[in-house]
Order: sequence, then structure tokens, then C-alpha cells
Amino acid sequence: MDRFVERCAGLDVHKDTVAATVRVPGGAGQRLQETRTFSTTTGGLVTLADWLESYGVTLVGMESTGCYWKPLYYALEERFECWLLNAQHLRNVPGRKTDVADSAWICQLVEHGLVRASFVPPKPIRELRDLTRYRKAQIEERSREVQRLDKVLQDAGIKVSSVASETLGVSVRRMLDALVAGTHDPEVLAELARGRLRRKLPELREALTGRFRSDHHGLLVSQILAHIDYLDETIAFLSARIEQVIAPFSKQRELLETIPGVARFAAEVLIAELGVDMTVFPTSAHLASWAGQCPGNHESAGKRRSGKSRKGSKWLHTTLTESAKAASRSKATYLSAQYQRLRGRRGPGRATGALRHSILVAAYHILQQKVPYQELGADYFDRRRSSDQRMKRLVRQLEQLGHKVTLEPLAA
Repeated sequence: MDRFVERCAGLDVHKDTVAATVRVPGGAGQRLQETRTFSTTTGGLVTLADWLESYGVTLVGMESTGCYWKPLYYALEERFECWLLNAQHLRNVPGRKTDVADSAWICQLVEHGLVRASFVPPKPIRELRDLTRYRKAQIEERSREVQRLDKVLQDAGIKVSSVASETLGVSVRRMLDALVAGTHDPEVLAELARGRLRRKLPELREALTGRFRSDHHGLLVSQILAHIDYLDETIAFLSARIEQVIAPFSKQRELLETIPGVARFAAEVLIAELGVDMTVFPTSAHLASWAGQCPGNHESAGKRRSGKSRKGSKWLHTTLTESAKAASRSKATYLSAQYQRLRGRRGPGRATGALRHSILVAAYHILQQKVPYQELGADYFDRRRSSDQRMKRLVRQLEQLGHKVTLEPLAA
């Protein structure tokens, strides 16, 4: 078998220990292999790096084990070329499962070029990614708290969410604070409404008539509201920090915001998950494959089997889905026309998937060429055909519905 790396190492990573195997040239054309086990503390990782350097190792491959690979990767990336390897690509012969055997197997795969490195963004992007992911987790937790709040109100017979469009809008929050303070009169509570909600005062009075008990429901609602306030402060603090960290990439964020459906938060997530250097992905198709936003390949004996997409970043997938849903509701855009064109034939789920792919491809070219989004127009699919073709297709559809069609051109 051809050998591509002369001095390499394979690491089998665990929480407390890491098994390391090096393969370097030996005497008489043989290969020298040695394996040692190190601690994953900072001191142990420094000893590991010195040991690898003593053998002149140039390439280090490691399995992506949970989050335990991160301190190891960060400790070695400045001194060696590090490859993070997909665990699914490292299957060994059954019956040979030990830490030492795994590290040796990883080393041999790296030596013969049988694995490919996973994408690991540079340090500034990694820090931004940690912030955006944590902010998203807090936003999701806030949504769960709002749902818990509505469940408590439903238990108390308070149906305010059936009248107000927002479960926790400004007016509803004033009513809930009054409920917690001990005011249970529906007339008084309904008068706290502001804006357009005052048009629904009779419905509000009826919805606010329940069996709210301050000693039970009031306790739960007060704690939930306090938690929501805390989460709002956390989200605002994280957003301010993200604004500082993303400052060097503010131009790229502004360009990504020109895509229909991509707002400020979504643009920040795209930069955090993809980075701004698109040279790591040879084409937009490679990026879509890495992100799991294209059909998979599974063909055997000339038969095409399941085309299920591969797994990608769930954070990127969620953001692209939210952006695709927003783009599908935009007015007179290519993306909305694409969604409407596919929804009737393929269903809303596949139409949303197609928009995810289109947004990702647009983001690739925007970051690569540093240009804003170029709108193709809602009539793009119609302009691809000649006017005669469109006319014949529409006439044929009317004839299939049982109509006789006679065409007369309009006067100029």
C-alpha cells in the first residue's frame, strides 16, 4: 500500500487519557512504531507534544470523541498539522478494540492517506461559534419557559393567550404582574391592555376570568417570569459580546444580510458555523455536502437507494430552516418563487430543504466573492422559457380543464 506520510501519529482520545502511536522510518527500510499513554491534563498534553516532536512527527490524526478532542487539538495545533477525523471513518476489524489498537489503526490510516480531515475553523471563528451556540440555547430555553407559563395559565383557567397574539407581550406582561400581585378582577386586568389589544376588551375580560390562586399559580408564574427576565438579560449580554467578537467580519455579515430571509442573528450564525474563508471548500457543492444540505448517495448493483441527506451541524440546519421559512414568505423574490414552485409538487418540507440549499449556496458565493446577493426576481423561472412556450403551456392547461381557448393579441 502506498505511503503518503513519513512521520505521523494517531491519537485515541478519552476524557482522562489519550493513547498515542507514532510511526516513523526505522532501520533497513522498516517502520518503527511506538505507543504511549498520556494524561489529558495540561501538563500531560505538553509532555505528549514534546514526545511527538522528539520523533519529528509532521501530521497528527485524532478521533472526534465528544468534546474531549478540543483541548488536545488546541494544545497541538500550533506545533503540528492536526487532522480531526470522523469516527465513522475509522472502523477497524471486529475483535480488535483496545485503546492501543485504536491509536495504531488511526496512525496507519493517516500514514496511507485513507482518511480526510474534518473542517475545524480558526480560533476567532471558534470563539464566535461558542457564543452564538450558547445564545441560541438560551433563546430556546426562553421559548420553553414561555410555553411553561402558558401551561400554568391554562391550568388556572386564564385564556389570555387565546386573545392576545403574543403569550408574553407588553400588555400581557402587565396583566401577569398584576395577577401575581393579587389583583384577580377581570375588569381591572383587562384595562391594563394597550394598543390594538384594547379592541378586544370584552374577550379579554372573559379570558381573564378563572381560578387563579396566588399561593399556587402566583408562585409558579412569578418564578417563571423571573427566569424569563434573567434569560432576556443573558441573551442581551451575549449579543453585545458577539457584536464585539464579530467586528472584524462585520462586512461579511452585512453582505449575508442581503439574502432574503437572513436577518442579523442568522448572518452571525452563518459566519460562526462556516467561517469566512471559503477556500476550505473547493465548490459550493462541497459545502452543501459537508453541511448535509443535499441528497446523499447510496447506490449498489445499479440501483439508487435512499437519498437521505447526511448529518451536518444542527445549529446551521436550524438557522437555515428559519431563514428558508422567512424567505418563503418574502414578496417578489426568487426564493419565494422557488418555494411556491416546489411546494405543490414535492410538499412544504422538501421545498424548505431546497431553499436551505439555495441560501447556503448564495452564502458561499457571497463570502467567496465578497459581493451582495443578486436577486434573480420572482419571474426567473418564467423567463427561462420563451413567451410562446409559456402561452402553449397555459392554453394546454385550460384545454385539459374543458375550455376552448381562442387567443387574440391586445392592441398596442
